[in-house]
Amino acid sequence: MNSFSNDVDILKYEPILFGDLHFAGQELISGIGANVSGSVLNAPGANFMNNQIIAGMVVNLRSEDSLIDDCYEIISIDSAAQLTVSIMRADGQAEIIPLKDAEDVSYKICTYQAQSNEIFLQLTQHFGLRPGVSDGQYSVDDILDVSVLRQVSVYGILSGVYATLSGKSDDKENYWKKSQYYRGLYEKALQRCRISFDLGDDGIADSVRSGSSVRLMRD
Repeated sequence: MNSFSNDVDILKYEPILFGDLHFAGQELISGIGANVSGSVLNAPGANFMNNQIIAGMVVNLRSEDSLIDDCYEIISIDSAAQLTVSIMRADGQAEIIPLKDAEDVSYKICTYQAQSNEIFLQLTQHFGLRPGVSDGQYSVDDILDVSVLRQVSVYGILSGVYATLSGKSDDKENYWKKSQYYRGLYEKALQRCRISFDLGDDGIADSVRSGSSVRLMRD
């Protein structure tokens, strides 16, 4: 594990980051001439595998007739030129929501994995976990439920992304305000986090750590 959240988690807050505001330097693949049938995207000539596309990323699709013009979840990579995609779901375990059928579709996939990995290291350092702290008592693999860190991870990523945009855009002030807004949410979410650890692989917590304390649960 090297991340507590993925691109789909970011999509739920800021879809524009996969469209007009995407980081061009973090675009993994783009192309034209694809087609969509239900939940299947076929892109002749593409090689999603070679471009390191994985489930949990986001694809921006736009058809010539505008039947499709949005960002969608990548559910699976079925072959080099085929993806299973879905309209964004409220729950990652929910049924796939198919798209409208469309031809002449352009596609673009960018990712914020680099920012996600950086926040991952910051959070493991904050909680004294390996790999952020090399001699930490616990590692991220000992966390009973890593989903408790998903929201704080997303807030941290968004704060950093908008801070970067504030240094590159004419709209610096608004992007900086947005960065600070997400930074505030990050700090509050971090203080609320309570992480349980299990060293014995028995599903019972050995200790609990909050944003600022450690409490021993059993010997």
